[in-house]
Amino acid sequence: MFLNKIKSGASGILTYGITPPKSETSPERIAEIADRTIARLIDLDLDALIVYDVQDESARTCEERPFPFLKAHDPFSFASRYLRDLDLPKIIYRPAGKFSKEELSDWLDDLHRHQFYPVFVGVPAPDFPVKTSLPEAYLLWSRQEKNSVLGAVTIPERHAVLHDEDQRILDKVSCGVSYFISQCVFNLDYAKKVVEDLDRTCKNDNKKFPTVIFTLTACGSVKTLNFMEWLGIHIPPGLKEDFTRAENMLERSVNVCLDIATELAAFCAERSIPFGFNIESVAIRKDEIEASIYMVNKIAEMLNEKGIRKNTVTMLSDETIMSLHAEAIN
Repeated sequence: MFLNKIKSGASGILTYGITPPKSETSPERIAEIADRTIARLIDLDLDALIVYDVQDESARTCEERPFPFLKAHDPFSFASRYLRDLDLPKIIYRPAGKFSKEELSDWLDDLHRHQFYPVFVGVPAPDFPVKTSLPEAYLLWSRQEKNSVLGAVTIPERHAVLHDEDQRILDKVSCGVSYFISQCVFNLDYAKKVVEDLDRTCKNDNKKFPTVIFTLTACGSVKTLNFMEWLGIHIPPGLKEDFTRAENMLERSVNVCLDIATELAAFCAERSIPFGFNIESVAIRKDEIEASIYMVNKIAEMLNEKGIRKNTVTMLSDETIMSLHAEAIN
């Protein structure tokens, strides 16, 4: 189970990331989308499902947004109401700064009752009025620490500029965070540099290395490519040119993602660093969704061939799981 793997520092974790339907979507249509999502994922070799919180980040940059922003359904509501039949742990993103401590506390209680796990993220723009800081949100979560795990986000691109992502990560670890989900990785060197510097800092400070889950996503069009760059994802110029010249951009991007996964798996395994992969599917095009499913299967196959997922921690017994859950809700 996801909780056990994170707490034990097991490698080879596989998650799948989605966004909720748009807020104007009718309940009937949301149910249809959920049913299709469940049908696609139910037989996959996954450890958890990530449901993102969609924020309008237009104030973060003066560049025009390639796609218009459309408000989405609340991720917790979508997961708890419509994805109950998907027997996977759910990881729910939430921008802590947009909510009061009382609102976050109630949300965490609801999350815990469903055995979901939180990832707190920052506000959409630097000048956004913050109601609750990330350290304050982490403290609210700490009362559930025994039977939960807390995640955070890491951005390799930020490290390339500020050179302090390793310290940012360890500061969050000191607040209870035990795993980090990266921004989409297309620059392999950036991702490796974060791992290298974090590994060095952990050894120097005699600290345990947290689990790093690298996000991978397929790209099927120039417009999607431009949107990724607008979001702050760095795509090396040579790779971008390769994508735009490819006869089939989607197929080419999938192969690049699989190569990145293989290299990062070897890189982390050599250093005994706990890692995993999050396959992101936020597109509505059928071929891009199918590509994400293909990537899950191929990466699971690669990790199994390397013995990484086969050697993960022994699962808790059913009795222990029931005991932990009973304790959590009482």
